[in-house]
Amino acid sequence: MKPRVVAVPDLWRAKGLVLALLAVAVGTVRVAAQSVQYRSPEGVEYRSRPDTGAIARAEAALARDPRNVNLVIALGIAQSGAQQFREAIETFTRGLAIAPNHPMLYRWRGHRYLSVREFDKAAADLTHALTLDPANYGALFHLGIIRYLRGDFPAAAELFRRAQPVAPDAGELAGSTDWRWMSLARSGRMAEARSMLAQRPDSLPVDPNYVYARRLAFYRGSVKPANLLREGDDPTVEATLAYGLGNWHLVRADTASARAMFQRSVASGGWAAFGFILSEVELTRLRQ
Repeated sequence: MKPRVVAVPDLWRAKGLVLALLAVAVGTVRVAAQSVQYRSPEGVEYRSRPDTGAIARAEAALARDPRNVNLVIALGIAQSGAQQFREAIETFTRGLAIAPNHPMLYRWRGHRYLSVREFDKAAADLTHALTLDPANYGALFHLGIIRYLRGDFPAAAELFRRAQPVAPDAGELAGSTDWRWMSLARSGRMAEARSMLAQRPDSLPVDPNYVYARRLAFYRGSVKPANLLREGDDPTVEATLAYGLGNWHLVRADTASARAMFQRSVASGGWAAFGFILSEVELTRLRQ
């Protein structure tokens, strides 16, 4: 029996079909990976990003040791890195079925509930994390964000004060110092906010281009308002800096400039940034 000879056009058609099917498959995976994480009141959908390998590696490691809570947390953090926050919430929930009193699982799940704007669930998880570990920096910091966005600025200031001495690194110390300054300023305690900055609690070396270092330099007057935002800042950085500038204007009773900065923060597209989240909250407050 002679072997069948396939014409070149047939080979190209077959190859094209395979490539088309592969493209559909890849597209399906990409769409599945880019799930809707948050839908704004205006109907804008914000999606996750596809995995670039970190999630697959974390999943493989967890599959080899499925009751290892540290590996559960590692997977949730990898998912969070791709802004797959709802998937991370499911991962941390699975971890809590294994270790129901693990403070870091509550800390991380609360953080991710905050990212998707489920604030009541975030507050419950972060509060419980602190009952299990009162010195948990992540729980203190993120519960401070929740108190701040709810307008309880004195409670937020106290949480950030507690967070400062247990900050794990210079960047986190700058972050808790920044948010404590804003909380004190919004509480009407500007003299205390200035005194706190003058004591330089954020004295650990940190990259001056780090977003919170830039905001702290602005509060201290070494950066002018017009120079805080820079051309080429990525969306997360722009959202964060624009919120800080808007809050500064709001403290100074310049509502029009504050609103413009909050609108710029939201327009940046950096939807996972706390500055973006707070800008949405502030714009709602200003409309009331």
